[in-house]
Amino acid sequence: MDKENTKENRLFTFDGRPAFTEVMPLGLQHVVAAVVGIVTPGLMIAKICGLNASDTRLIIQTSLVFSGLATLLQLFPLFRRFGARLPMMMGASFAYVPILLSIGADFGIGAIFGSQLVGSVVVIVIGLFIDKIRILFPPIVTGTVILSIGLSLFPVAIKYMAGGAGNPWYGTPHNWLVALVTFAVVFYLNHFGKGLLKLSSILVGMVVGYILAFFMGIVSFDAVATAPMFQMIQPMHFGFEFKLVPIMTLIIMFLVDAVQSVGQFTATTVSAMERQPTNQELSGAIMGSGLTNFIGSFFGSVPCATFGQNVGLVIATKAINKYILVFASSILLLAGFLPKIAGLLTTIPYGVIGGATISVFATIAMTGIRTIANEKLTPENTTVVGLSLAFGAGIVMSEGALAGFPEWVTTIFGNSEVILTTILAIVFNLILNQPLRKKKTNRETENLQKQVKKNASVPAPANSK
Repeated sequence: MDKENTKENRLFTFDGRPAFTEVMPLGLQHVVAAVVGIVTPGLMIAKICGLNASDTRLIIQTSLVFSGLATLLQLFPLFRRFGARLPMMMGASFAYVPILLSIGADFGIGAIFGSQLVGSVVVIVIGLFIDKIRILFPPIVTGTVILSIGLSLFPVAIKYMAGGAGNPWYGTPHNWLVALVTFAVVFYLNHFGKGLLKLSSILVGMVVGYILAFFMGIVSFDAVATAPMFQMIQPMHFGFEFKLVPIMTLIIMFLVDAVQSVGQFTATTVSAMERQPTNQELSGAIMGSGLTNFIGSFFGSVPCATFGQNVGLVIATKAINKYILVFASSILLLAGFLPKIAGLLTTIPYGVIGGATISVFATIAMTGIRTIANEKLTPENTTVVGLSLAFGAGIVMSEGALAGFPEWVTTIFGNSEVILTTILAIVFNLILNQPLRKKKTNRETENLQKQVKKNASVPAPANSK
């Protein structure tokens, strides 16, 4: 094997030591794929809560800092308990946004972080007992969850390609031109490129799209000009408020996100490492996420979770080396303390991001399909998948379907197919496949076999006269 191939292979092992020139483009891919997703939730929450420019920038900073810290914790577990030691990018999650906006509008910014503080403690407890409840998440369930995650991201990519929902220029041809050129470059390099050029297809496509957008006058540098050079994050700046309804609502979301994390980490290990995650890895993953969000609530960071688009990058490239994500985390931390860098990252147009990530989201959905297909497609399993997706996606696509229910019902179940699909997949699997009963039967059989074996090993007593 030649020297070049040896270097490349190091990118595909977790503890390999590739050259910095190989790590940098792959790390930048993760940054550009995640940064808008990290920054945007904070912007939306700041707007709904009526925060001023300084507080808005502070939320963005803390979201960047804690996204970097959460990723590092997954790479290098604390006390061997908090973190998975797996190549997972973490960041401020869009999954929480509808609920956080509702809490912020009705109860204020302090209620968001008070609810986050309590919810993160619940997540840590769940992580401690994940080995006991993992039976609820067999491949047929996690595959369904992964598929629903991919499907839920398709509209996000399309809206980005059209210029970002709410943008005055949304849906105009020039946004689509930038998006399609970006997509074409990514598509060509991903399927016909070689070596690092192939691995860096997302980054190269975004650079080309960004340059095109710049000459078309789409890129604005106002955010860079108005940002200060340096600013520290501030503990307890937003304070805490503890109110029952926000706390219970966010706890439900944290529980669902724990299930999503199982799916995301499973997708990473199955597709990029060709194995199932261990109980210890899943426990560490969930506890690490809980610890980060617990500390983040004191500083005003939006809840962090696994990033589907970055899972897709890992799956697409198979590049699982920890130093790739160390580099990405370092950029996020640097951007968090240097607001001008954060401002520069936010100048990437939505069209560029959408054109670069739609193939990534497709990869996530296909990973879910492959996970499902690897199971026996019995009538029970097909029912679990089909009905879960039918209800989950169907309700989200049917605007106003839950209009007669309390608003919190729509907030939790009507804004993301992932939540309802996940819950129903677990319920239908329990009813149809009865994993708990089978586990009990298997345990009884194993105990009986051990007893028979033990009795067989005891010599029979000699016959007495």
